[in-house]
Amino acid sequence: MSVVSSVLVPYASYLRVYEPLAAFPEPERTHWARYAGRARIPTAQDELRRSLADLVATPPVGVPVHESGDAFVAEVNGVVCVCPWRTRLRGWLALGELAEMFPAPVLDAVLPPVVRGQAVADHERWAERNPDARPWIRTAVWQVPVRWFVLFADEEREHTGAVADGGAPVLRYRTPMVQARRRLARALKTLRESVDEGPLTEGLVDVGRWLEEFHPRALVELDYGGLVHALSAKQLAEDRSALDVAEGIAALRAGDTEGAGEAYGRLAERWRAVRDRQFAN
Repeated sequence: MSVVSSVLVPYASYLRVYEPLAAFPEPERTHWARYAGRARIPTAQDELRRSLADLVATPPVGVPVHESGDAFVAEVNGVVCVCPWRTRLRGWLALGELAEMFPAPVLDAVLPPVVRGQAVADHERWAERNPDARPWIRTAVWQVPVRWFVLFADEEREHTGAVADGGAPVLRYRTPMVQARRRLARALKTLRESVDEGPLTEGLVDVGRWLEEFHPRALVELDYGGLVHALSAKQLAEDRSALDVAEGIAALRAGDTEGAGEAYGRLAERWRAVRDRQFAN
């Protein structure tokens, strides 16, 4: 296998949920408690590196054979919370979206139909035994979905520039689960009272159902992930997407459609420029 750069760049963003240890049944709770006490916890780059290693297997493997026993760890008001990677489950879910992202000839060349078919069959058998399973992490490529920003406030924004040793910049938001649910409910109410049902409303309903699956004292995180490499330092510093979304929803609530349109326009223009880079040479 060839040597991979120390900094891997998937142009993807992530919505993660960190749950307190009390949310997990035994023996999983004990596993995560011991895991959180390790000297070194794997990072997002570690997760990506392992995922890429799986993709170069011969014959190709569409989804990891075994589920990951790793997680991201955060401390919230003195309480240890973990966000399990669940790489295999996320791989199965992502596999179902590939047909919308790639032409059939390209997809068949990367993952032959027989490989995809086997992965689908494996997922179906696994799902029968685990009907309540859900991922702790959602991923979006070349964008941050507007519905994700609804969960956060501008003051929860955390931005650090690139550090001297070559470390990548970071842009993320973190908020308590109770705040995320409250903001989503208010936004959904406003949209239903102000505009026709559409993709944003449907997306918020989907995210809301997902959030309801987790412990009420969990932490919700939006991480720009590899998208920080698709934006300049100036663009990152000036990015206030959560504020634009909040102002747009507030304008709708006040009946100010012009103000809502201006806020949406700023948001749409910012993210259109990012998505356009996906097709640049």
